[in-house]
Amino acid sequence: MASIGHIAAGMTGARLYRAGQHTRWSIITSMAVWSFLSLLPDADVLGFRFGVRYADPWGHRGATHSIFFSLVLGTLIGAAAPLFRLPAVRTGVCAVLVLSSHALLDTLTDGGLGCALLWPFKLKRYFAPWNPIPVAPIGRRFFSSAGLRVALAEALLFLPFWFYAFWPRPGRAAVTDRDDSDTPE
Repeated sequence: MASIGHIAAGMTGARLYRAGQHTRWSIITSMAVWSFLSLLPDADVLGFRFGVRYADPWGHRGATHSIFFSLVLGTLIGAAAPLFRLPAVRTGVCAVLVLSSHALLDTLTDGGLGCALLWPFKLKRYFAPWNPIPVAPIGRRFFSSAGLRVALAEALLFLPFWFYAFWPRPGRAAVTDRDDSDTPE
């Protein structure tokens, strides 16, 4: 999968995380942080440079695409959240969900070897029964006509996520209208 869908998931996670709570970070900063987190499992592609093969346990879509990895890293993020004056449980749960979304979305692709969802307990790689997302070329090959087609397909597939992430928050206009009606003429 190209990064478009993962970024959409991260931005949606930022919107959900901020819902109903006051935060110090702007929505843009939150979306950048949560999108980075949603992309983090793909850091495993750096292993190619060090001789790690795709099918190895720490290869692409291996350990970093497991539910275990998401739980451990999300828990650590939640534990560190109070250092940034953020709620620990809310931050940890959202981090686990955003990290897990990466692997689950990758199981919906039509190529690759699948995801090691149950690592370290099983090394088997899994695909979802339905694979509507085209697999993206890795590395520089992404910047090709095939990569562009995948990016456009993902942009369309994830359109509902984009709408949710960028749709104006309810209450903003109502507050403005109420403030205007309370102002004496």
